[in-house]
Amino acid sequence: MHVMSKKHTLLIVDDIPENIDVIREVLKDEYRLIATTRGKQAFKIAYDKQPDLIMLDIMMPDIDGYTVCKQLKSKEKTRHIPVFLQLH
Repeated sequence: MHVMSKKHTLLIVDDIPENIDVIREVLKDEYRLIATTRGKQAFKIAYDKQPDLIMLDIMMPDIDGYTVCKQLKSKEKTRHIPVFLQLH
């Protein structure tokens, strides 16, 4: 009997769409991908979709990654989600 494994969900947050495209290309076969270019939207997506991991750019125009991470960790529903902060 073949058992299908569930793909983990990865939320990519980066204000540069080209960076998101590169990450998508590399990880599309292994993960279910959700992406946004806005920090404020990232919090809402994380709250609603409950991804397994968040790749979060630190430097974004609307709200920086540190602030988004603090918001995520302050809420019961999102504090368990691992966050990988990236600076490029």
